[in-house]
Amino acid sequence: MKTNSYIPQPIDTSDVTLPAALEQLVEQMARNVHEVWAESRISQGWTYGAQRDDRQKTHPCLVPYEALPDEEKDYDRHTAIGTLKLIMKLGFQITNGAEGPASVRQE
Repeated sequence: MKTNSYIPQPIDTSDVTLPAALEQLVEQMARNVHEVWAESRISQGWTYGAQRDDRQKTHPCLVPYEALPDEEKDYDRHTAIGTLKLIMKLGFQITNGAEGPASVRQE
């Protein structure tokens, strides 16, 4: 049997703190992460089912974001937070459109 020698090495973002102003963005991104995932699954022929069944292509998370269990929402939030922290770690700044056009720029 072949062993998997792959060792994930994500960029360490533990020193990055997201500003409170990004909390709303985190939730919007989490919702969109779910929507992209669901759209992809549906395009592959998956449908809603009370239990995940890979053979029948059914999944209980093929529901609107608001109907997801909290642990599934947390998974999507974790993805959004990780993405935002990486953007900041790489030296980019995120601004909203309140003071002009929204932008992401590198410091």
